[in-house]
Amino acid sequence: MLNKRYARRLEVMLAAAVCIFLILLGRMAYLQLYKGDYYGNQADGNRLRRTKITAPRGLFFDYKGQELVNNLPGYAVALQRQGQRDNEKVIGILSEILNMPEDQIRKRIAANQNSYEPTRLKSNVSPEIVTKIEERRLELPGVLLELQPIRNYLYKELAVHALGYVGEASEYDITEGSYKGMPGGSIVGKFGIEKTFDKVIRGIDGSFDEEVDVAGNVVKQLGQRDPIPGKSLQLTIDKELQMVMEKAVDEQLAYLRSSGIAPNARAAAIVAIDPRSGAVRAMVSRPAFNPNLFVNGISEKDWQVINNDPNYPMGNKVISGEYPPGSTFKIITGTAALELGKVTPEELIFDSGQHWLIPMGNAGGEALGWINFQQALSMSDNVYFYEMGNRLGINNLVDFARKFGMGRKTGIELEGESSGLLPTPENKRKIFTGEDWTLGDTFNASIGQGIDLATPLQMAVMMSCIAGGGIYHQPYLVDKVLNNDGSVFEVRQHQEPYA
Repeated sequence: MLNKRYARRLEVMLAAAVCIFLILLGRMAYLQLYKGDYYGNQADGNRLRRTKITAPRGLFFDYKGQELVNNLPGYAVALQRQGQRDNEKVIGILSEILNMPEDQIRKRIAANQNSYEPTRLKSNVSPEIVTKIEERRLELPGVLLELQPIRNYLYKELAVHALGYVGEASEYDITEGSYKGMPGGSIVGKFGIEKTFDKVIRGIDGSFDEEVDVAGNVVKQLGQRDPIPGKSLQLTIDKELQMVMEKAVDEQLAYLRSSGIAPNARAAAIVAIDPRSGAVRAMVSRPAFNPNLFVNGISEKDWQVINNDPNYPMGNKVISGEYPPGSTFKIITGTAALELGKVTPEELIFDSGQHWLIPMGNAGGEALGWINFQQALSMSDNVYFYEMGNRLGINNLVDFARKFGMGRKTGIELEGESSGLLPTPENKRKIFTGEDWTLGDTFNASIGQGIDLATPLQMAVMMSCIAGGGIYHQPYLVDKVLNNDGSVFEVRQHQEPYA
């Protein structure tokens, strides 16, 4: 009886020992296998320091190979994870040196808390800041000076609406936007070609590892992974033509203001396209801005100047501005009338100053008498093209407008392109709730007025169709992607041309 009681106790003790052993074994497995990398990284963090080497972004060249955008050497200040007490002391010193509020530094650290990458606090710091950090190195454990290429736009605002600019990825970019999951402090494309081709030109960052003592002093160099520079882009832009066009636009705007014709003339858009291919040789939108202001984080003063400008310098009016095409649309009307046999080049139509069906006429009541197609187009006669619209009907007119690319995005490699607006009965009913289409609406549409809207780029493409023998070419800005040695990595493919 006694032996049985002892035996039962031994069984209970054995079971308890097995349970304890299994718990300890499970905990060891959890720490070694599941959390091994985590604690390994934490342990290494006490003696190893990894410094990121930012990959230089690819360069931009014009179509003749002249450099438009490159990189300059610089430094960024970053902070490694430290104990809470150490961090607070370091944050206070950095706030003074970098002229950054402590709360802003803490916010950046918090945003990067799930990464073992150092938290980048400020890019392209001045030599004065670098000197101050080195002077107080013993007080700043975990503070790193990272080598960083700084984006440089050689000709400042030249072609800025095509080239774009870079800046630090915002909290929204990283959490929900275009650069989701990227480390805080990353420099990314924010606008223009810089944004559209960011993945191509960004490159792959490198790093070097160092063994450090408790004071952060380097004990030994452990290895380096070189960065891989991004691919470069050869654009279709002609630098000389771009300069000439920008100068011409600026001089014309200045003349309009000084002459009193248009005292507030500060906005304009102009684009030049090669009709043989669709290559954009120049793109000017006014007013413009200097993209170098954004590279290191734009100052509040500079941002207010840009943001408060009623002419919206940040908008690319070439692709996003929608305007009545006016008399340039008569080319589409005339093409449709000739193609569909609604008129011959020799037929004479009498212009009495206004159309005989509706009292709509020429500006100032001008009457040109008997005129043929060539005379009507050269003198931009409204009455003649009212009659073309009357003969065509709005459906035929809209059909030909679509063939010229009206009413849809061209597909150029830039964000923010507008579609324009076709003069259809459906669109009129949407804009003017339930209103029916009239013959007067067709007359207006035939001369590019009324609810007809187009972007400057769409109108340039339309003119290119005429100059190129009736062939539609999709406009584009990037011709080739280049390797670091200048060899061609990829020739960009575009929409097939069509007649």
